[in-house]
Amino acid sequence: MTDSGSAPHDPTAEQPIRDITVGETRITLLGTAHVSRLSAEAVAHMLEQGHYDAVAVELCPSRHNALVNPDAIAQMDLFQVLREKKASTITASLALGAFQQRLAEQFGIEPGAEMRAAVNIARDKHLPVILIDREIGTTLKRVYRNVPWWKRMYLVSGLFASLVSREEVSEEELEKLKEGDMLESTFNQFAEESRELYEPLIDERDRYMAARLLADAAEEGHRHILAVVGAGHLKGIENYLREPAADPQATIRELDTLPPPGKWGKRIPWLIVAVILTGFAIGFARSPQLGWQLVADWVLINGGLSALGALIAGAHPLTTLGAFVAAPLTSLNPTIGAGMVTGALETWLRKPRVLDFSKLRQDAAHLKGWWRNRVTRVLLVFVLSTLGSAVGTWVAGFRIFDRLVG
Repeated sequence: MTDSGSAPHDPTAEQPIRDITVGETRITLLGTAHVSRLSAEAVAHMLEQGHYDAVAVELCPSRHNALVNPDAIAQMDLFQVLREKKASTITASLALGAFQQRLAEQFGIEPGAEMRAAVNIARDKHLPVILIDREIGTTLKRVYRNVPWWKRMYLVSGLFASLVSREEVSEEELEKLKEGDMLESTFNQFAEESRELYEPLIDERDRYMAARLLADAAEEGHRHILAVVGAGHLKGIENYLREPAADPQATIRELDTLPPPGKWGKRIPWLIVAVILTGFAIGFARSPQLGWQLVADWVLINGGLSALGALIAGAHPLTTLGAFVAAPLTSLNPTIGAGMVTGALETWLRKPRVLDFSKLRQDAAHLKGWWRNRVTRVLLVFVLSTLGSAVGTWVAGFRIFDRLVG
């Protein structure tokens, strides 16, 4: 028998809530945990009890599409992905999704349930949904561009080591997720140590989301917005709302722009090509035998390491052969990468089946699944053959230098 005098449970009691008034608009920030059932209940409670004329969520268009249309990624054209140079972004997104999928399987928790609740209830109440987060691809690219080139390999390898190779997520990590942001937690070991990562990953997104709230309020005339955001972003967004940008649209454009590669970032690949070709010229000038030896070193080392990367990825034998042939040539033309060739070859030779696309997210959640699924294997072939060719370029370059000065 229940006590009729007991107060009903209020799921918002343990959730941080902030109310900010900017001009004529009241913005209620609800800080949630992306892996907490209580947060989803709090969202539902506030939408049922409060009076809002818009709901904002910490989602970008692609993440929102994945939420409402989980099969969208299964409809992608791999040839188009390779042609548009999006393979690295898709691979990183799948790796990020793998982390969330393992949480769902291990703890029986649906990551992002509070965002789904906000979107669904807003739709039922015919309230507009504002997607305030920056596009995840832009965030990842700004993170990558903000890190010095010599740290990028460490960042990429750390991403895959932390998201793909670990099969279990510890209770300690789960508790951190309840207090922070999914992307922040994914890069946690790096973000804590590097301001270069913290700014594009956390601070820029706080500014961006605050600007999106201000811009939409001004354009649509909303009087009361409920904004559902991760608890890790609550303080930053609140600070930027209390000191609003003079021109929110300008802030959005600034943070949506990819920083241009540095001068050396553009020049180094061509400088390497010039150094290698100069080495060949010097070698042939000294003797044809030395010149051909340098060419052989270049082909064997660069092509061999790219082929090794393709082999580790489980590529088709002809794809592995293609990596060996293509890498020494593509490395002398920075506009084309070895991975573009090997990825296209693997897609053609082992065309992914409907089953591979339908099981893409489940397979990507586990290390073995990346090799079992033909879609993720194409992406692995792209990444590892590219990595092998990049390493081969430096190793072969030093080898050529040693032969010339030896």
